[in-house]
Amino acid sequence: MLRQQLVRFSTRRAFSSTLRSQVHFKEGVYSNIPVKIHNRKIPFALIHFGFFSLGFLVPFFASYVQLKKSGIL
Repeated sequence: MLRQQLVRFSTRRAFSSTLRSQVHFKEGVYSNIPVKIHNRKIPFALIHFGFFSLGFLVPFFASYVQLKKSGIL
């Protein structure tokens, strides 16, 4: 009986927060992502798709350069 109570007590998680951390806590739809979505100078979609399209095109550009150096193209 005592062992069960000790195990139950040791497996409990205690959640607490300070007043300082509650001041900066915002709730809402976009509060859980680390980037700013609204009211940006450059739209987020432009940065997002530009980054991934650049990453997609780099291997094709590198292949073109290598084929050009080897004289095949």
